[in-house]
Amino acid sequence: MDATLEKQVVDPTLAEMGKNLNEAMKMLEDSQRKVEEENEKKYARKDIPGPLQGSGQDMVSILQLVQNLMHGEEEEESSQAYRSSVVACRLQNVGEQGHMALLGHSLAAYISVLDRERLRKLTTRILSDTTLWLCRLFRYENGSAYYHEDDREGLLKICRLVIHTRYEDYTVEGFNVLCTKQPVIYISSAARTGLGQALCNQLGLPLSCMCRVPCNTMFGSQHQMDVALLDRLIKGDVESGKLPLLLVANAGTPGAGHTDKLGRLKELCEQYNVWLHVEGVNLATLALGYVSSSVLAAAKCDSMTLTLGSWLGLPAVPAVTLYRHEDPSLSLAAGLTSSQPVEKLRALPLWLSLQYLGHDGIVERIKHASQLSQRLLENLKNLDFIKTSVEDELSSPVVVFKFFQKYLNRDQTLHAAQTSATQHPIINNERHINDTFNQWLGEQLAQLVPASGVDVVELEDEGTCVRFSPLMTSAVLGTEIQDIDQLVDCLKMKIPVLTSTLQLREEFEQEVRRTVDLLYIEDLSWPGLGVVRYNYHSDGKNDDNQEKELEKINAELLKKLNELESDLTFSLGPEFGGQKNCIYIGMVAEDLDVSELAETIAATGREIEENSRLLENMTEVVRKGIQEAQLQLQKANEERLLEEGLLRQIPVVGSVLNWFSPFQASPKGRTFNLTAGSLESTESTYVSKAQGTGTTPPPTPTSSLTKQRHPGQKIFKRSLRNSDAFSETSSVSHCDDLEKVDQRPPTLSPAQEQRPLETEKSELPKEVLQATRKDTEDIQSGKSSNDCMDVEEQESQR
Repeated sequence: MDATLEKQVVDPTLAEMGKNLNEAMKMLEDSQRKVEEENEKKYARKDIPGPLQGSGQDMVSILQLVQNLMHGEEEEESSQAYRSSVVACRLQNVGEQGHMALLGHSLAAYISVLDRERLRKLTTRILSDTTLWLCRLFRYENGSAYYHEDDREGLLKICRLVIHTRYEDYTVEGFNVLCTKQPVIYISSAARTGLGQALCNQLGLPLSCMCRVPCNTMFGSQHQMDVALLDRLIKGDVESGKLPLLLVANAGTPGAGHTDKLGRLKELCEQYNVWLHVEGVNLATLALGYVSSSVLAAAKCDSMTLTLGSWLGLPAVPAVTLYRHEDPSLSLAAGLTSSQPVEKLRALPLWLSLQYLGHDGIVERIKHASQLSQRLLENLKNLDFIKTSVEDELSSPVVVFKFFQKYLNRDQTLHAAQTSATQHPIINNERHINDTFNQWLGEQLAQLVPASGVDVVELEDEGTCVRFSPLMTSAVLGTEIQDIDQLVDCLKMKIPVLTSTLQLREEFEQEVRRTVDLLYIEDLSWPGLGVVRYNYHSDGKNDDNQEKELEKINAELLKKLNELESDLTFSLGPEFGGQKNCIYIGMVAEDLDVSELAETIAATGREIEENSRLLENMTEVVRKGIQEAQLQLQKANEERLLEEGLLRQIPVVGSVLNWFSPFQASPKGRTFNLTAGSLESTESTYVSKAQGTGTTPPPTPTSSLTKQRHPGQKIFKRSLRNSDAFSETSSVSHCDDLEKVDQRPPTLSPAQEQRPLETEKSELPKEVLQATRKDTEDIQSGKSSNDCMDVEEQESQR
């Protein structure tokens, strides 16, 4: 540019000025650019999040972050180990069919960038093929399909379709047309929690539009919808001017897996022009060769929702809602169909996975899940204290069982039978305890056999139960027959523990209430023997100090109990909702000695309390003793001055006087007895040339339940039956030996006369000899058993 400027401008001065101007403008632009770059850097450092700053991160760092988020580095080690095993089990069973599903998501993103015409043809082919295959597999002829991520979204779209169908002016007038006739949606009381409220919120309807239909109470399954009562409800709504819209039935309830009477429900819906929608895990059995009549009736319903991802072990595949409707414009208005080709690509993962599995692969997976249920059900029939709740023992995809044992006595049972469960607290407590124990059982089985996929479910009538639903878990976890056998073995090991704990729970409560210084805390939600608290004696302390001391003693008591060599587990209870300052005792075996356990807890608590009181009082006792000793020593000094006279206190005169006439005075001192808490004279010590022992403290009380144990026998264990004869024989022979020792004449040797506290080795057991010899050596070495502290003053000799 400068050369061009010089050619155009002949005057060299003007050319030089133009050159300088260009350089100045360039410098200004560079400085302005630097300022902008610095401002951008400052803005980036302050406001842009850390992972987005700079030029981006490499793929390895991003994948490492995803891995850390999946496994959860900040979780606790125990829960992390359990979750890691479950995650590893799930990832291990993501087979090639799962890889096909994951490939479908990647291909959907790639196909979405094709030109519009080619994309339309491809998505139409994928959608039509997948819909046809699913309708043929699950016996649903002439149906359409809607693919959705949330399994409730399909039912929501169906509700909108029914509203558009039954209210002709809804598209124009909107909610105003609903005021003429209030719509009513019927759902079972055994349906998923929160389903009705979610539908009303999404549809903009009041909760009064949702009607919950109770289940059977007299005849049939208690998890099936009461058809006769539903008929009366619909008839009453029609007479009151309401419009019955839709009925949501279950082919496998979320809790127990029972199927409603779909045939009778379909007839009732046709009578009142109500749309019938069916959902549930049992719909998977429609793909099998043999289908029960109760589930086969679902093929005639107006719509159904299928969750193929869990049934076939396909990750991240959408749920499918099959429906029949003749007006495509209303389906488009309800959102069941879309004109956007990209939304039709939701079916691509299923399109790939279904082709990879084929009909035989799909049937094999569903049949394998049914065989697992039958295997578990056959084993549960042979177990005591296990109650099952299945709809059909021959073909039930879901198995629900619970531990059940009545521990009421005969009088209580007769009295409880005459009153209802709501009026008799014993029945309520029994059910609450059974629910607690079944909650613990389900958690233990899920942790011991994670491949089984069992979980805990709350049912309205049965309470807390353990559920095995292989159609929802086996394909993902890879559950096999050996996993079911392992689950049954673990259950057999847990049943004796549950029965013994439940039987000893009431005995432990009575024993604790009889034991002094122990307080029984009733916690029905604790799966174990019980809850106990050491009752601290406050001695007039305020509430804050009493609470702190109670917490300190019970914490130390828990530490002492855990140090014992026993099979029991002592803890502070659950993290949330537990009682404060209590000792929670876990599950126990049948050979537990309840009385010894209660007495040991009480004796240990007393020992801790006595030690605590001793430490508290020691400072005050020593302080008062020192003050009293100072007063007595001051008084003794004054008396000594009076005895010696005034002349002996003069420095020079006193020395001469002491030299001519020495003053003989007996040394006087004081000893502080910590046990008695008093000052005593040391005159007897100087006379006898030995320190007196004072009063002997009483021996430490020991539990009356302390007994001789066999080698290898742990604490709190009763003697086994085969060792009872041995223990009785050994105790009798030991008593005979003691009688023989008492009958021997007491002959003392000269050494024994000098050591009167020592006995012959053959007369007493080894432990007694060691304890006696130790006490004798302590006395001879001049140790005081009273832990005395001497404060003495002696006369100075000049």
